[in-house]
Amino acid sequence: MKFWFTASLAIVLSAIPATAPAQTPKDLPAGTKVDRDLAYGQHERHKFDLFVPKSETPLPLIIWVHGGGWEGGSKDNNPMMFLLAKGYAIAGINYRYSQQAPFPAQIHDCKAAIRFLRANAKKHNLDTDHFGVCGASAGGHLVALLGTSDGVKELEGNGGNLKESSRVQAVCDWFGPTDLLKLSPAGGSPNAVTRLIGGDLGVKKDLTAAANPITHIAKDDAPFLIIHGDKDRLVPLSQSEVLHAALKKAGVETELMIFKGAGHGDQEFRTQITTTENRDKTVKFFDKHLKSKS
Repeated sequence: MKFWFTASLAIVLSAIPATAPAQTPKDLPAGTKVDRDLAYGQHERHKFDLFVPKSETPLPLIIWVHGGGWEGGSKDNNPMMFLLAKGYAIAGINYRYSQQAPFPAQIHDCKAAIRFLRANAKKHNLDTDHFGVCGASAGGHLVALLGTSDGVKELEGNGGNLKESSRVQAVCDWFGPTDLLKLSPAGGSPNAVTRLIGGDLGVKKDLTAAANPITHIAKDDAPFLIIHGDKDRLVPLSQSEVLHAALKKAGVETELMIFKGAGHGDQEFRTQITTTENRDKTVKFFDKHLKSKS
C-alpha cells in the first residue's frame, strides 16, 4: 500500500501542468459576474476565482477545493461550474502546497478563504448563511475537515476576518483521504502524506489525528454527500466508508455513493459523475441544504 500510494501519486502529479489554463465556460448564465485571481491573503497561493450569476437576491455559494496530493493542482477548470445555471454562485480556491508550508496551513487557508468570502458577501451578492464546499482527493480531505472542524481553534489559523465564521452548511467529498495513518503507516517511506504532515506520522501523532476529519465529528456538523469509486487503489473506498460510518453514528446526515468500476478520479469516475442522474443528485443535495429559508 505504501509503495502504491507513493508511486501512483507521482504519476497523478506528473499529469498536472505547472500552470493550468484558466477555464472559460462556454455557456455562462447571462449577466454572470466573473472575477479571477482575487486575493484572500498575502501568499501567492491565496487566490480564488468567483462566478456570480445575476440575481435580485443573495445567492448560495459552492466553493471548489482542488486535489493534487496537497502538493499540486489548481483552482482552474472547476467542475462545479454547471451549478451556475442552477442558481448558485461558484468559487474555486487555491491553498498553500505542502512543500510551501506543512499542515495545518492547507486547512488554515481554506478557512481564511471562507471567512474572506463571508466578510465580502454583500459586495458579491452572496448568501452568508448558505456556503457549501466540494473537493476531490486532497481537496476532498480538506472539505471533509471543513465540515467537521467548526470551532476547532488550532485549525482556524490567523488568516484575517477572524470575526467571521468558517462554518459550511453542506459538504460534497469526492474520494478524499481521512485516516492518513492507514495510507502512510509509521516508519514508511516519504510520500505525499508525510510531506503534508512534515514527517513520520508515527512521530507526529497529534498532528496526524488533527488532520483526520473523523477526530472532530460532532452531531451538529454539516450534512455530507460522499462519492467514491470501488476500484480506487490510491485512496481506498474504506477511507470514505469509515468517515460515513462515523458521521452516521454521531447523528450527522450523510450519504455514501459508490461508483462501480471507478478508480481515483479516472475516466470511469469522470464519466459517472457527469451523468444527468448523478449531477441531479448533486443538485438535489445542495438544494436541500443551501436553498432552505431557515
